[in-house]
Amino acid sequence: MTEPAVIAHRGFAGVAPENTVAAARTVAEHTEASMLEIDVQPAACGTPVVIHDERLEGVRDGRPLTNAEGLVWETDLENIRDARVLGTDETVPTLAAFLEAVPPSMAINVELKNPGTAAIRFGESLSEDDRREQTAVWEPFIERVVADCDAFAGEILFSSFCEGALAAVRDTAPAYAAAPLIWDDLEAGLEIARRYDCEAIHPPRNAIAGTGLSGTEYAGFSRGDEPAFDLLETAHDEGRAVNVWTAETWTQFDQLAEAGVDGIIADYPGLGTTSSR
Repeated sequence: MTEPAVIAHRGFAGVAPENTVAAARTVAEHTEASMLEIDVQPAACGTPVVIHDERLEGVRDGRPLTNAEGLVWETDLENIRDARVLGTDETVPTLAAFLEAVPPSMAINVELKNPGTAAIRFGESLSEDDRREQTAVWEPFIERVVADCDAFAGEILFSSFCEGALAAVRDTAPAYAAAPLIWDDLEAGLEIARRYDCEAIHPPRNAIAGTGLSGTEYAGFSRGDEPAFDLLETAHDEGRAVNVWTAETWTQFDQLAEAGVDGIIADYPGLGTTSSR
């Protein structure tokens, strides 16, 4: 068994203020992480910024995500860049500034969260007409993101829950790797991966059959919902890597590693080195 790649979720959000330059530095200091996962969406001017929630006043364990308020894509860039993250001195960075802080030896998984509108289609395999419409919605933002990523010397993997985002990536920058993030429809995720010849898929941790995590409540699956088929085997047979989200404990990490997944998106450093193996 080969060890799965460790992918630092929002820059190891369990130990650092998520999606910040400080988080990037934390990941760079932990050599077991080979990839750093971040979230991007646009400020009001269209500049890509690194933040997960659509609203600046999101909450993490009772603490405000930032000290600012409003929809990210309706907020001036200056106000976003001044917003303090989770009560720290860290601020919300632009994608360009974030990538400048990351060494090229660290691969980046850029999750495309939102192009600046509520009119997106989440977790669906779309009809041909809807694909064209959604691709057009995403393309202006994707062009801005790709321009920033082109300046980064390391490896980039784009992922998204939205098919329109992946379609726009393939149209705008086909040389980059891409992966659909899967919510509650495994078949739809595979269909999207096949449609765009994606190099990987990113399912939730309870979508991996044969583990103690399958059938547990997480993401779009309810307790007792066993995977309809062996997603891991199917993806591997098709030549796609399987990177699973999100491991929060070493026991979760251990089960996923034993199942043979290729990468594990994790909240904490050291989960792989603490496993029962």
